[in-house]
Amino acid sequence: MKGILGKKLGMTQVFTPEGNVIPVTVIEAGPCVVLQKKDVENDGYEAIQIGFSDKKESRSNKPEAGHAKKANTAPKRYVREVRGVDLGAYEVGQELKADIFAEGEYVDVTGTSKGKGFQGNIKRWGQSRGPMAHGSRYHRGPGSMGSIQANRVPKGKHLPGQMGNVTVTVQKLEIVKVDTERNVLLIKGAIPGPKNSFVKINETVKK
Repeated sequence: MKGILGKKLGMTQVFTPEGNVIPVTVIEAGPCVVLQKKDVENDGYEAIQIGFSDKKESRSNKPEAGHAKKANTAPKRYVREVRGVDLGAYEVGQELKADIFAEGEYVDVTGTSKGKGFQGNIKRWGQSRGPMAHGSRYHRGPGSMGSIQANRVPKGKHLPGQMGNVTVTVQKLEIVKVDTERNVLLIKGAIPGPKNSFVKINETVKK
């Protein structure tokens, strides 16, 4: 397995030699720094911890600054782990760039979806509204809950509430182009999150 961290820059389109249009998401992938190697003896599992996007030392606490100093780098704003890697191929302080991936490979992209605030059932769950006339007084409500026993709301009941702002992974997206000079990946399709949000790109688990 291999992975990298990056920032979503937006979307554009790419034309194939046949004249077909492919919608792609532009991601600034790296450079990332290997901050730590985790092994079975000390941590119970194998992984590498990587960081992306420098942060001012004045904005980091002492543990963060000390952890980054071991890798001879600045504190990072976005830190994640990549599991299932070959630990022998990585060293603390090593820099990872977009060229670890190639055109035609498939990846899983994880990000935080756009937050949409407190929403009702119609927008949040796609439910239908009631009649809008004749004094029904029922338009966009969640429906009757009189049958719920002892005033207990069952787990999973569709009700109004916070929508979005959750971790979402989109699997098996194709890498259309790798720009090694600019450290940019063009990935087919849409990925979660707004522009300039951080994302994690992993080799896909769907072989």
